[in-house]
Amino acid sequence: MSHFIFVTGGVVSALGKGVTSASLGAILEARGLKVGMMKLDPYLNVDPGTMSPYQHGEVFVTEDGTETDLDLGHYERFVNTTTSKNSNFTAGKVYENVIIKERKGDYLGATVQVIPHVTDEIKENIKNGSKGFDVTIVEIGGTIGDIESLPFLEAIRQMGLEKNGYEVAYVHLTLVPFIKTAAEIKTKPTQHSVKELRSIGIQPDALVCRSEKPLPEEQRKKIALFTNVTEAAVISAHDAQDIYEIPLILREQGLDDIIVNKLNLNVSKPDLRDWETVLQAKNNSNGQVRVAMVGKYVDFRDSYISLSEALRHAGFKTQTDIQIEYVESEEIQKRGAGPLLESMDAILIPGGFGDRGIEGMIDTIQFARENNVPYLGICLGLQAAIIEFARNSLNLSDANSTEFNPATKAPVIALITEWMNTDGSIENRNESSDLGGSMRLGAQECMLSDQSLAKRIYQKDSVFERHRHRYEFNNNFKNDLQDKGLKFSGHSKDGLVEIIELEDHPWFLACQFHPEFTSTPRKGHPLFESFVRASKKI
Repeated sequence: MSHFIFVTGGVVSALGKGVTSASLGAILEARGLKVGMMKLDPYLNVDPGTMSPYQHGEVFVTEDGTETDLDLGHYERFVNTTTSKNSNFTAGKVYENVIIKERKGDYLGATVQVIPHVTDEIKENIKNGSKGFDVTIVEIGGTIGDIESLPFLEAIRQMGLEKNGYEVAYVHLTLVPFIKTAAEIKTKPTQHSVKELRSIGIQPDALVCRSEKPLPEEQRKKIALFTNVTEAAVISAHDAQDIYEIPLILREQGLDDIIVNKLNLNVSKPDLRDWETVLQAKNNSNGQVRVAMVGKYVDFRDSYISLSEALRHAGFKTQTDIQIEYVESEEIQKRGAGPLLESMDAILIPGGFGDRGIEGMIDTIQFARENNVPYLGICLGLQAAIIEFARNSLNLSDANSTEFNPATKAPVIALITEWMNTDGSIENRNESSDLGGSMRLGAQECMLSDQSLAKRIYQKDSVFERHRHRYEFNNNFKNDLQDKGLKFSGHSKDGLVEIIELEDHPWFLACQFHPEFTSTPRKGHPLFESFVRASKKI
């Protein structure tokens, strides 16, 4: 059975529990362990699929088609693991399961309560998600002191007592602020956070202290004294120049040794040369590419975190310094594409929902097409490219998606009511279907056409890429668009369009899927690498 490492956070949110958990996972994996990763979110949504990107950042999609928290993206980028529906669950999902069981009579007439029924459900989910791993790192969302996270904390407290064939370690991430006006580092927030945690019955085995600068020895001793941990277990997680330095920073201070000793594991020393290679590549670029990411949610960068990282990974693989300029698509509508994009080396349009800013995206694509600027469209970026081409090359002035204009006379993008999953099962939907979990989700096979840019990039006949969308290209317009020069170079097994290209353009490709979800800093992704190479100026 898997051992468990529970990671909690205190003082404030957004300290980086996800990156810390993923970095610890990377170190333990480098010591020869098979590491599982899991995120528990205390909010009452059943999953994050219907949440605004401004609320919670991007929705990461797993291979099996589960809409999850963005931290699972960190897990897959740092650890050689494939997350699944068992890797992320929310309070909403837990309560839903408990209520379903109560309605079925599974509790044999008992009064259903938070303890033991909700906590037992949480523990069952944790154990199910840990199957097949030597060690499972479980991140608890939220902040110590939040009411909604109490059942999760109680569940992991119980697991620390039960230890039924496994060992448990607790890591607490906290903030040690630097007060500039007083020029002092303050440990009191950390002391109170650990006091709150200990009042619940959890004694942390290690503290990871977020701070602007490395934590001085005096403060480490003080924190250790007041929180009942050893001084060696007070880890300074100071600001790094790059998140991919963090495994090396944590290893240098021996966080993994503390965990390995706590779990009584006999493992080798870590080999982190892969991460040193990533950082060397990042620091030895021989060219620069300025990429305009024209989107709907650019005010909150976490909305596109996997895309931003995928571009950086391509930079590592091609020795290129990637400079991403985030451009609000509504600004294009107001000011025009030229003034905002003429200095860019490449243009990328990411996914999104709703009609806000769509005309700015269409203007952006026209600019890229007519000025031979390398263009990569992701999901909505494909749909907007088809609309632009239909309007300006096929002269269908009313061309649109039924998502944006249900009454359009040229619905080149429309809601598809039936499609085939990878396992051969058929999914159905219509305009009245629930928004949650009703999209085309997860890894689907894409068949690549011969003599296409896509096939030259992937060097394969077919690829599996992850999807998250509700609307598709309308094949009734396919022949007319092909006659005007739009190439359809990727299709699903049941004939849905997956990739489009322009042959008379230096590099113009758009895909319906999300390749960013499978890019990692060590392996990159061929689509992004090709995009960067085509855009690079040495």
